[in-house]
Amino acid sequence: MSSLRAANPWLRSYFKENYVPQALLCGLLVTCPEDPLRYLEEKLKVIMETGLKSLLWDLCIDPSMKPKIRRLSETYLEQLFGLDDQLMTPDLMVKACTFYTGKLIKTHFCTWRDIAIPHANEDDGMVEKMEKAINYENFRLQRLIFRYWHLYVEKHHQQREDTFLRIQKMFCVQRLITILTKWRDKARYMAKKREDDLLSKHEFQLKIWKNKLKLKVSDEEKSISPQQSLSHVSVIADTHPCDISLLPQRAISQDIYSSSRHHIIIQQCTKIFLYLNLRDTVICGRVSHSWLSMTQSGSLWNAIDFSTVRNVISDKYIVSTLQRWRLNVLRLNFRGCHPRVKTLRSVSHCRNLQELNISDCPTLTDESMRHISEGCPGVLYLNLSNTTITNRTLRLLPRHFHNLQNLSLAYCKKFTDKGLQYLNLGNGCHKLIYLDLSGCTQISVQGFRNIANSCTGIMHLIINDMPTLTDNCIKALVEKCLRLTSVVFTGAPHISDCAFKALSNCNLRKIRFEGNKRITDACFKFIDKHYPNINHIYMVDCKGITDGSLRSLSPLKQLTVLNLANCIRIGDMGLRQFLDGPVSSKIRELNLSNCIHLGDASVVKLSERCPNLNYLNLRNCEHLTDLGIEHIINIFSLVSLDLSGTGIGNEGLITLSRHKKLKELSLSECYKITNEGIQAFCKGSLNLEHLDISYRFQLSDEIIKTLAIYCISLTSLSIAGCPQITDSAMEMLSAKCRYLHILDISGCILLTDQILENLERGCKQLRILKMRYCRNISMEAAIRMSSVVQQQEYSPDDPPHWFGYDFEGNSLTQQYNMTTVKDKVELTTKEAIYGSEEEAV
Repeated sequence: MSSLRAANPWLRSYFKENYVPQALLCGLLVTCPEDPLRYLEEKLKVIMETGLKSLLWDLCIDPSMKPKIRRLSETYLEQLFGLDDQLMTPDLMVKACTFYTGKLIKTHFCTWRDIAIPHANEDDGMVEKMEKAINYENFRLQRLIFRYWHLYVEKHHQQREDTFLRIQKMFCVQRLITILTKWRDKARYMAKKREDDLLSKHEFQLKIWKNKLKLKVSDEEKSISPQQSLSHVSVIADTHPCDISLLPQRAISQDIYSSSRHHIIIQQCTKIFLYLNLRDTVICGRVSHSWLSMTQSGSLWNAIDFSTVRNVISDKYIVSTLQRWRLNVLRLNFRGCHPRVKTLRSVSHCRNLQELNISDCPTLTDESMRHISEGCPGVLYLNLSNTTITNRTLRLLPRHFHNLQNLSLAYCKKFTDKGLQYLNLGNGCHKLIYLDLSGCTQISVQGFRNIANSCTGIMHLIINDMPTLTDNCIKALVEKCLRLTSVVFTGAPHISDCAFKALSNCNLRKIRFEGNKRITDACFKFIDKHYPNINHIYMVDCKGITDGSLRSLSPLKQLTVLNLANCIRIGDMGLRQFLDGPVSSKIRELNLSNCIHLGDASVVKLSERCPNLNYLNLRNCEHLTDLGIEHIINIFSLVSLDLSGTGIGNEGLITLSRHKKLKELSLSECYKITNEGIQAFCKGSLNLEHLDISYRFQLSDEIIKTLAIYCISLTSLSIAGCPQITDSAMEMLSAKCRYLHILDISGCILLTDQILENLERGCKQLRILKMRYCRNISMEAAIRMSSVVQQQEYSPDDPPHWFGYDFEGNSLTQQYNMTTVKDKVELTTKEAIYGSEEEAV
């Protein structure tokens, strides 16, 4: 039967308060009549007759069907429908009464037992409890004492360990101090010993040098007879004897040609002869027959350079040489020569010629080029710069030079735009990848359009010294020349940011601009977006470049060379933002000369972010001090450093001496540096190859002596503007620095002709010599020296005023101060005399 326990409370209360529906429902549920409506109608009539007072819940149930249940609750309806909270049956009632009675008996019995039966063993229990309490208290005290003891032991143990570690650390520190002290003493001893050895070696070599010089002078005096003229003496002095006895016997023997070892020696000697120029090769061929046979090897005549002997060679020799080696010649150089037209025609016999340089040849004509082009169709490299060629020559290029790749027309003024249109004739010059049009100001926009139509494969474009070059010219060229990878536009002031926008379709890797004021930071935004693979940026003297340009260049991952010299608006903030990007790990060459706002903060950032930097130029960065030099030595890959015009002193230079890989250093116009600083640097830089210490009035001979002792690998030295240098110091330099190639002694007023003799004897590899404003060097000695070196600058004039001293070596500043003081003294004297005269009157 269903239960109303889970029904709605309102429904349950309704059933409890109203018995009529209870009776009717009970009747329906128990009797289950066939016609429920008629049954309900009959029962309602019965209820109306009997009344509600005698109404029971089982009134509508047949007596035979009434349940035989004892009435335990108020009504059976509550049991049937679950109207009571708990269904109670007689059995459960019996059990409940039994349990309750037993519980009461047990409770009363226990209470009676506790009251009635006395505690017999109350004292024994108390004693036992006291013992347990005492034991517990003792245990608690022991545990507390043990805890304190344990903490004390741990603390004592920790103190003992700390003391042991402190003693051990003190022992290690003392041992390290002892080791470092011994190492320092040993290092000082070895450095002192090495310095003494170098000094002794230097004195010994200088002594040998002077003895050889004396012997040579005495031999020359003995060899001069009274009948010999001075010209004959000079010829003997200039002739270098070739002592064949010093050569190996195999090199001069004629009976050993069949030996395989001899052929190996011949091959090695031939490789050595490859490094000689034409003049030296001819001289070596006159030594002996074996050397002559070695100089006749065909590989030695693959490249002939007539430019080195242009002042002494004759046209007849050129023609005979080309006629003899016409099948071997691959490269010819006539730069600066003045050959006749017939001599140039002989070039056409060299059928295998690949490279031809006839730049700066005033005798070159279109007719000569016609003969050359017809006879040498395989030319790949052609240099016609600074010649008088016209459109006729340009017409010949696409007809005969089908494989031409490199072409230079720099400073050729006589061809026009129509000549450039000829380049598209025939097969055209579509294989041309290198083109130089520097100085060709006659080319217009149409000319560049003709170049774009004729030479679509150009990759390297050089246009220097062309003030007529505009953005429209670049746009016309880039329309079809989309393979450009490098452009050089120096001396083109009218190029602007629009040119960079036009070049955005090319995959540029090298950009070079100079002296342009129209280029701004906007062009660098194009570089960042369109040239991700660029590795060379040369933007010199571009005044519109600011820190924003460096910020735009920071994402470039392939940039290795950056030259922003004379960009005076660049500061520390821009350089720090530039170095924060990925470009800092790749940069190898950085030129920031004349960026006057840069200081020590930039150098600190460079040392942190540029591990592969090799070349650094910070010339005229006036805010750079010794503090920045301490961070420069952390750039371990640095090879070349320019600190000219900076504020560094001796301390910074001594710190820089710890950089052992530095090979090139420029310290020009660093007025805080003295002899002590340069000497300390030279002692620590044994691998130094280039040094510039020019325009230092205080430098003396001690500097040159230190260089001669420690820096024997020196190849380039500039001591211009150092008036205290004498011949004795330069004699030591000539005796020790035998690899010297470049020497600048301009303004060294105490040097005489003796230095030129010493340089000629000691520095055999000297190529460039600058000796302007040297009054004590005669013109005759300078002319004689010019035949020894390749390039020479000489002037006997007085030093200019910006050198800081006069022809006697006196400082112009001191003279100015002395003149000012003298004028003041004279004025004071005159005033005193005038005052005394007034008093007398």
